Amino acid sequence: MKFSRLKNALRGFYLKIVRGDGSPEYIARGWSLGVFIGCVVPVFCQLYVAVPLSFLLKASKFGAIAGTFITTPPTAIVIYPIQIWIGDRLIGGNLTFAGIKDATVQMLAHGNFRAFAALGGEMIAAFFVAGLLWGVIMAPSVYFLVRSLVKRYRASRAKRKEKKEMAK
Repeated sequence: MKFSRLKNALRGFYLKIVRGDGSPEYIARGWSLGVFIGCVVPVFCQLYVAVPLSFLLKASKFGAIAGTFITTPPTAIVIYPIQIWIGDRLIGGNLTFAGIKDATVQMLAHGNFRAFAALGGEMIAAFFVAGLLWGVIMAPSVYFLVRSLVKRYRASRAKRKEKKEMAK
């Protein structure tokens, strides 16, 4: 029973992606932008950045918004400490994972820019360094995946429609 709910939810999510208005590139650009913003920008600021950029970059607004949900407060509790720890290692810092985790939990509990600034310079730098790394890796991957899914879905739908027309 639970598996079928998950399967239906995933199918609905898939259909929401592939049935979007616009070209496959437009849809993919929105999702890619959203995922990039979701990696680089703190949770409480993501939509303020993603929506205006989606207009500037002529990208799917829905994709840009939904793509940011790669990080939400429940997932950020896990993702952000790891992201900051990796970023800290990349910049040669010496933060402890426990300290990072505690600061991240406090920041997410308050959910505002002041709480993010309270992380301190080294943690903020580590956050952005690793976020940029994840964003640069994930955004192109998401772009090509979503574009491919949309194109395949539309080709399949066109074939079904053509078959149906020929059967008449």
